[in-house]
Amino acid sequence: MNSLYDKRQYLKYLFLIAAMLIAVGSVVVSNSMVNKLATEERLKMEVWTEAYRFFLMEDTIADPTMLVLKVIGGNTTIPILLYDEGSGLVEPRNIDVPEKSQDAFFRRKMQEFGTRHEPFVIEVGKKQYLYYDDSILLKRLEMYPYVQLLVVAVFVMIAFFALASTKRAEQNKVWVGLSKETAHQLGTPISSLIAWIEYLKTKEIDASYLTEMEKDVKRLEMIVDRFSKIGSNPEPLPLNINQAIRSACEYMEARISSKVKMKLELADRPIFTLMNESLFSWVIENLTKNAVDAMNGQGSIAYQVSEKGNKVRLDITDTGKGIPKSKFGAIFNPGYTTKARGWGLGLSLVKRIVESYPGGRIFVKNSEPGKGTTFRIEMRKYRKAL
Repeated sequence: MNSLYDKRQYLKYLFLIAAMLIAVGSVVVSNSMVNKLATEERLKMEVWTEAYRFFLMEDTIADPTMLVLKVIGGNTTIPILLYDEGSGLVEPRNIDVPEKSQDAFFRRKMQEFGTRHEPFVIEVGKKQYLYYDDSILLKRLEMYPYVQLLVVAVFVMIAFFALASTKRAEQNKVWVGLSKETAHQLGTPISSLIAWIEYLKTKEIDASYLTEMEKDVKRLEMIVDRFSKIGSNPEPLPLNINQAIRSACEYMEARISSKVKMKLELADRPIFTLMNESLFSWVIENLTKNAVDAMNGQGSIAYQVSEKGNKVRLDITDTGKGIPKSKFGAIFNPGYTTKARGWGLGLSLVKRIVESYPGGRIFVKNSEPGKGTTFRIEMRKYRKAL
């Protein structure tokens, strides 16, 4: 299996070839139109030469018919409709005329041509009107710059999205690799700690100490489990949102400042969604920690669950310092942080977890500097469990 770096190299070569094809195609089309213009100019110069020859001829009785016919026949590209007002006949030139409904076709074409160019009036005993349109070559020349811009824009967009997707894939691979390596490295010391606890149980040691140690070891085991699940698509199971939020908040309440009040506004009935419980509790814990930091350890956090259609919503509102509107999207980028010692990975990790499930998304619903912020999580309801 090729690495992401190999694929990125292939994309670079592919875009280079595509750019060369666009350039070659532009040159070919330009040369084609230039050649057609050269042919048109050559034909016009032939007519001019014949006219000048006729002008220099000493024989004034010379018949100009041939010259006139050559001038008339020289138009091979400009669409023309010659309308005779007396007879109502229309003589088309350089126009594909349908076999049926010709009168309606001519009326429509004369209206179109008259809108673009004022017709010429020919009065020689009878009045005739010459309607004309731009030649196909002129229309192509008018459209060519826009077509070129469109092709280049599409190429740039494809290149941008392709390179962005490969960059995201590389980031994902780094994330998954670091997570799994962290889980692997933690596994050995945790196993050792479990063995030590079992050994200490055989000694005369206060059981309350061992109980607390076991709680911490179980917590470490849960952290390892979470890291091992990142990027591995763990099988989602029906999860009661109300129960999961309550459990996560109970765990966090004992570990944050007593000056922070947590308010739960859960649904009156169980609401289920398909999600891994361990990862979902990680999401709640991360958002709660961020809220506590934003409030400097003093304020309130509200957790409100609501439903809309096939969606379940969780709004987490704090009374912290708020987020500028210009940063609503940036806060989810890896490395973005306002903390002096922060890594800027918490919200990025939350976003990855939530959006890895169908229909899941997280965003800043609203925020006002100095008053607080509301994060909204949306997930698809699991209807079979209702």
